Amino acid sequence: MPPSEFTLIYRYFSALGRGAAVDLSVGDDCAILRLAPGERLAASVDTVVEGVHFPADSFPEDIGYRAVAVAASDLAAVGARPLGMTLALTLPEADEFWLHSFSQGVAAAVSEYELPLVGGDTTRGPLAVTVQVLGALPADRALLRDGAQSGDAVYVSGTLGDAAAALAFLNGTWQPPAAAGEYLLQRFHRPRARIALGRELLERGATAAIDISDGLLADAGHIARASGVKICIEPDRLPLSPALRTGVTQAGVSREQVLRWALAGGDDYELCFCLPPTQPAPADCTCIGRVEDGSGLDWGNDAGIDIDAGYQHF
Repeated sequence: MPPSEFTLIYRYFSALGRGAAVDLSVGDDCAILRLAPGERLAASVDTVVEGVHFPADSFPEDIGYRAVAVAASDLAAVGARPLGMTLALTLPEADEFWLHSFSQGVAAAVSEYELPLVGGDTTRGPLAVTVQVLGALPADRALLRDGAQSGDAVYVSGTLGDAAAALAFLNGTWQPPAAAGEYLLQRFHRPRARIALGRELLERGATAAIDISDGLLADAGHIARASGVKICIEPDRLPLSPALRTGVTQAGVSREQVLRWALAGGDDYELCFCLPPTQPAPADCTCIGRVEDGSGLDWGNDAGIDIDAGYQHF
């Protein structure tokens, strides 16, 4: 007889629910979390589906970590302090070896982002993971998409294009050198939500921010539209990882393809944000352009990339 839903939850996930803001965790009808005085709640939810958001042969521990990190990235984008999360897991079967490995990936993310698992659900069906994240924000502040001002500098954290290049590698469309390929795959399977940076930007007075999930052009376009401004991006200033630079050089990949990965590939889960020109750049961030009066995006488009080339959900 297969284990019950409650047995699975208790066996693999009940130990992940402890946190400073948690009054009641897994095991009752609702979790109960505390907000400090002067705080308000931030909430977001993301679903990842096998064959759509990750390859069918992905390691379960990578699926678990990635599902949490992808959702946590939305907390980073608004500058929220993590409080807790819930997880809804749809499984074709109750494979306990798979569940054990999956729970190890979830546990790694729970520990890294201080995001205790306080509730969830399991059901039968095609493999899909839904993570809802809850965070705390000051009552009077948040990083939003609608505050960019003409004269602001536009930045991105980390490097761009790694995850898209890794997916192309997984799909067999190019072959990077072994060391570069290993790094790029790690960037796809284990993205890092920029929680600390988001909270720093909130304190620095960033005027707008978004996480890069669907591609830089698509996501910077959301800021431009919400703020009623024009965002100018200089493609030659886009930060590329040494692994991507080495890989494309040795594999003979064109500059146009690299730009497509960096501008429209998505799945990097870095932050794109705007700062007043008097503010210095945070560590590990690169200025890639500026905000001007007007509307839309200007990126030169010398690679023929359409603004809608990023990830499309339908």
